[in-house]
Amino acid sequence: MRKLLTGMMICLLAAGASYGADDVIKIGFFNCLTGQNAFGGQLELEGAELAHAEIPEVLGKKIELIVVDNKSDKVEAANAVTRLIDRDKVNAIIGTYGSSLAIAGGEVAETAGIPVMGTSCTNPLVTLHKRFYFRACFIDPFQGSGAATYAIRSLGFKKAAILTDVANDYSVGLSSFFKQAFSKLGGQVVSEMRYQSGDQDFTAQLTEIISKKPDIVFLPAYFSEGAIILKQAKELGATFRFMGGDAMDNPEVVTLGGEAVEGFMHTTFAYDPSMKDMNPVAQNFTEKWKKAHPNKDPNVNAALGYDAYILIADAIRRAGSADPAHIRDALEQTKDVPTVTGITTMNATHDAEKELGIVEIRNGKKLFIGTIKPEV
Repeated sequence: MRKLLTGMMICLLAAGASYGADDVIKIGFFNCLTGQNAFGGQLELEGAELAHAEIPEVLGKKIELIVVDNKSDKVEAANAVTRLIDRDKVNAIIGTYGSSLAIAGGEVAETAGIPVMGTSCTNPLVTLHKRFYFRACFIDPFQGSGAATYAIRSLGFKKAAILTDVANDYSVGLSSFFKQAFSKLGGQVVSEMRYQSGDQDFTAQLTEIISKKPDIVFLPAYFSEGAIILKQAKELGATFRFMGGDAMDNPEVVTLGGEAVEGFMHTTFAYDPSMKDMNPVAQNFTEKWKKAHPNKDPNVNAALGYDAYILIADAIRRAGSADPAHIRDALEQTKDVPTVTGITTMNATHDAEKELGIVEIRNGKKLFIGTIKPEV
């Protein structure tokens, strides 16, 4: 017992020496905790917190996770990153859901020289010409091409319509990349309709699309408006299929859309709690999540929040330093890191390279169908 107590005292003294006020590594987290995209942002926070609980320190120093709400607003996103850098003196930052918000916050981080690991911000502009912005997710050209490849190669569809939120960079970009790939693969885009974030009535656009008789409608919407669009399409008697992007990977799609979302497909990252062949990191994440949140299933946003934290912690460890410039350099060398959403390598444009997943809603539940490799 005496040896045990002596050992405990040594550990406590060592901990006291390591965790002093000047010996803490600060990781900032900015995301949508309120506002239009709060559901996705909250899931990403909970994923990051799960990773933080598993990896509370690196290089012998305690990691402090500092959370700021960007309120799903571009101006607030820039303000949130400014606060993390100027007030909290963070070493690195994680965030955010929403490409528009990442672009706004990224300008601030770039000027200050603080590395950022994006979560689910998939628009190419997020990392374009940026030295300090990276992301744990793939980008929209990859995702749009994958959706087109699946529609043509796996489903045999030849005619597509596109319904785009013109107020959302994510939606505009993904629609453009789907159109390019679908056309290159021999398909025909028969209708391109538009709406704006916050709209509630889509009957005019859907009526026009129905008149063109497409096989599939590509709908890169956020889940709240996407669910409404699916309900109104069903009420109008539409019989074509819908396919969306990763922003529709949210349990609320079924809650909001009910029977109308049956058969809806969307691209996503190579993770879902329903998938059969789960990698070890994904298995660990899923088990820990279910213990922490027994009444809520994890989704890809939660997985990407977890992965973003893992990638930052891994970079700090490899850098052997919490200096932001050294963390940036290590992030640039990220290669074959096991994460929930697959083996991750950072490419030359700071975008994660990993597999693309396809999910379909069947019997009110998400079913992970498999992965696809974009052809163009």
